[in-house]
Amino acid sequence: MKLLLLLGLVAMAQCLALRVPLWRGKSLRQSLQEHGLLQNYLKQHPYNPATKYFATSASAEPLQNYMDNEYFGTISIGSPAQEFTVIFDTGSSNLWVPSVYCSSPACTNHNRFNPADSSTFIGTNDTVEIAYGTGSMTGILGYDTVTVADIEVLNQIFGLAETEPGDFFYYMPFDGILGLAFPSIASSGATPVFDNMMKEGLVAQDLFSVYLSRNGQSGSFVLFGAIDSSYTTNGISWIPLSAETYWQITMDSVSIGGQIVACSAGCQAIVDTGTSLLAVPNSALNNLLSALGASSNGQISCDAVSSLPDVVFYLNGQGFPVPPSAYVIQSDGYCILAFQGMNIPTESGELWILGDVFIREYYVIFNRANNMVGLSPLP
Repeated sequence: MKLLLLLGLVAMAQCLALRVPLWRGKSLRQSLQEHGLLQNYLKQHPYNPATKYFATSASAEPLQNYMDNEYFGTISIGSPAQEFTVIFDTGSSNLWVPSVYCSSPACTNHNRFNPADSSTFIGTNDTVEIAYGTGSMTGILGYDTVTVADIEVLNQIFGLAETEPGDFFYYMPFDGILGLAFPSIASSGATPVFDNMMKEGLVAQDLFSVYLSRNGQSGSFVLFGAIDSSYTTNGISWIPLSAETYWQITMDSVSIGGQIVACSAGCQAIVDTGTSLLAVPNSALNNLLSALGASSNGQISCDAVSSLPDVVFYLNGQGFPVPPSAYVIQSDGYCILAFQGMNIPTESGELWILGDVFIREYYVIFNRANNMVGLSPLP
């Protein structure tokens, strides 16, 4: 598909909030299904083709890259399996999908879980409510078999959405969200999927790793239980977590052209696969835009892009650069910086979000065994 039209691009940069970016379109699965091509496609493309590249002790979930905005994969819930596309989100902790109990427009145009069709479903009277930066859901909790990257997790708790207000989720190409952050931030005390994988010994190591492709290319994945050494040839830098909530780390500073422009006294950041852009405190946004020669809304001359410097994020005493090719969004002669102002207060100050713009530059390892994030520069 063609990159978002100019107005859509401006809206994305100006209105984007946590979790889900603004875009409109159908998923590959939906399009194939509407044209009667889905079954043939699935036969020609095995459910988990990426696993052939990894040892049998690890399981890879291939992700579809939609315009560098969202990365989503397919899971199944129930017996027999009901399939759903989900965002693998390191910025939240709950698994939920739409259910047949939901009549919101956002549910009616997505796959919906029907507990009556699953012989292994166990219902509860417990409710769940989750509010993201954009979009929200309410529903009930249930237990069932969840299969992710060929890993079968029995009696996994998940949310069955009964309402998805507004139109944010209506336009999303995925059905639900699978959170990969810590249990401490899970709504209604639900145990996250990866915690059950670890508890049941379903992964060889208590970690997972993520590769996000660039320029809409294929090949993105989440690898559960292993590190793919072919993506770590430039070495791994390990950064200890500062809180076991999100994948939260301490950032030393942010510099441009060798000059510190933000976070001069240190600040907190999270590595979040569920956020498309780089979300920064409003107090720091103007400094960043000014240092890069952009207008107050982030617009910049496309002629200037080739001469822009890297934005360097200093973590645990080491610099992690993001080049202009990554942080400038270009379309039809229009250029805008991929920074979004947003205030998210924490006990340690306002939070920075290192979203997909940052993650695409690194192979990222989320290590629960020693509570660290590993970063390996990609070519």
